[in-house]
Amino acid sequence: MDAKAEIPTNTPVLDGWFTLDAREPHLLGARCTACGTYYFPKQIKFCRHPDCAGEAFEEVQLSRKGRIWSYTNAVYKPPEPYISNDPFVPYAIAAVELEQERMIVLGQVASGVGVEALKVGMEVELILEPLDDGKLSWKWKPLAEAAR
Repeated sequence: MDAKAEIPTNTPVLDGWFTLDAREPHLLGARCTACGTYYFPKQIKFCRHPDCAGEAFEEVQLSRKGRIWSYTNAVYKPPEPYISNDPFVPYAIAAVELEQERMIVLGQVASGVGVEALKVGMEVELILEPLDDGKLSWKWKPLAEAAR
């Protein structure tokens, strides 16, 4: 039996890293209650801001939108434990500066969008899509207005 067929379509690739809201998914981060620094993935032991000794954090939903800060493509098949289709299909990866938090989050770009369609500064939004193994992950999708 195919591994995809055994995995429910709402199984996240990483538990607790993002919400499973199909319409408006959010990455789940943390914010230091002392200085307001945001973290993704969640940082809940100590604040890494050099001027803060905070140790208290709150879980927050991070911005769904941002702008491409940089991008590249993955033209090689990643090593295990990554599961990919055979033959491997290259995909784009974007580093996105989140709208409110002003932090950079790396992620795959939506299926069917290659590097030739991307530009630094392009506005994108967070979506959920299955990876090759069928598990859900976050991806960045150019907004319709930005893709023109």
